[in-house]
Amino acid sequence: MNGDVTVVGGGLAGLVAATRLAEAGADATLLERRPDLGGRVRTETVDGFTLDRGFQVLFTSYPAVASELDADALDLRTFAPGATICRPGSRATLSDPLRDPRGAIPSLLNREVSVSDKLRTLALRYDLAQREEASFFGGPDASIREYLRDWGFADDYIGNFVEPFYGGITLDRSLSTSKQVFEYTFRAMSRGAIGVPAAGMQAIPEALAARARDAGVDVETGADVEAVRTAGQGRIPFRTGSADAEGATVKLADGSTRETDAVVVATTPPEARRLTGVKSIPTEAVPNATGWYTLPAGESFETGKRILLNAAEASPNAVIPMSEVAPEYAPDDRALLAATFLGEAAQDRPADALREDVRDALAAWYPKREFGGLETVDVHRIPFAQFAQPPGVHDRLPDPDDPEGPVVLAGDYTEWSSIQGALASGREAATAATEHL
Repeated sequence: MNGDVTVVGGGLAGLVAATRLAEAGADATLLERRPDLGGRVRTETVDGFTLDRGFQVLFTSYPAVASELDADALDLRTFAPGATICRPGSRATLSDPLRDPRGAIPSLLNREVSVSDKLRTLALRYDLAQREEASFFGGPDASIREYLRDWGFADDYIGNFVEPFYGGITLDRSLSTSKQVFEYTFRAMSRGAIGVPAAGMQAIPEALAARARDAGVDVETGADVEAVRTAGQGRIPFRTGSADAEGATVKLADGSTRETDAVVVATTPPEARRLTGVKSIPTEAVPNATGWYTLPAGESFETGKRILLNAAEASPNAVIPMSEVAPEYAPDDRALLAATFLGEAAQDRPADALREDVRDALAAWYPKREFGGLETVDVHRIPFAQFAQPPGVHDRLPDPDDPEGPVVLAGDYTEWSSIQGALASGREAATAATEHL
């Protein structure tokens, strides 16, 4: 395949699209506005702690993970299946007995969830396991809450477990998100592990970037794209000067222009809509805040590498003992916790108030322990952590080739909001772009 293509945006989707095109023989250039790659998947080091930009995990059973990444090379640190359901004076384990035999007895003794709902969960697991990959994001839809009630789950099960657990996945404790997200991720959890790379989540885009460079992609950071124009739009000169010419021009904020045979727009949804004019690109944001906290090392939270779910209060939604799962995330003499906070209110609350919520929750769940030494390492407030995914949204998402001319879209907003969606969209965008080369 001959031709040159410019990829605008160095997140997961852009990296995959550029790599696939270069591997197919195209002359690929990737332009990223920031000084580093990865988009929303980033990691920073603060005082010796490894902090992901918001609490994120990798589902090893995602098909696009298998096709685009070497999970073994990422050196994953995995969570135990299930979670610990917490309320004042009480902690109860709920696990998958088929994948975690050691958690079977504690799960059976769990009084937060009835025996009938535990059996119903296994039946749901079996039902989703029979589904074809292509069947999940289409057809009749409903909210997660409606879907679970239709299955017969009790309100206690939904409130004690699903609200905080899927609140963490969809950033929506009200469970008004599309059931299609629930079905797909529930099946994924039953098929594989959930974990983080020992070096932090940024190891994922770093691995993709290394593959891109090996394929011959020219990666340019600090390149802020102002506009993308196609032949016939007339606002930027083109290589032939003909209104009927194929190709596109990318204009950068420094005033320079790049002429190219095709463009892959792999930016955030609002920026993609601005650059392409495609109105079906979703721009309604779901925010998230993640607080990172430390305590002296040595005291275990006795979760068996599970997430602590807040069944009694919404703030924090969950607390994650990160250094028990991934010891590399913290210095040897410290323990590291992550806590997630949902909704717009958490975007403006002072860091001290968020820390007090975490301290109060831990003190209630572990009444015999003291948490006065809990210290804040950092707080990440992310206004656009996901795009909103109400029922029916996936039928309205844009196709990669919706823009006019030799311009295609790459981003999870063409699939669904997730790492799987981002990786898969990069592959689909590369296929669409080859039609213009």
